[in-house]
Amino acid sequence: MTLEYAVRIERLAETDGGGYIATVPDLPGCMSDGETPEEALRNVQEAIASWIEAATAWDTEVPRPSPPLARAG
Repeated sequence: MTLEYAVRIERLAETDGGGYIATVPDLPGCMSDGETPEEALRNVQEAIASWIEAATAWDTEVPRPSPPLARAG
């Protein structure tokens, strides 16, 4: 089963090493980073898979993705 989670990507300050951080609000502590937003997004996909794998191994419930926000058009 493939689940799609919302990802938040933010630019890191140069004092924090620069680049971008990607976090997954529905999965506490699930995050990754990269030099570009695209790299951070690719890397966080691996982090999501690892998060779900670990939760399953620890017999912890895996949260379902939050529904997408409605966009005003």
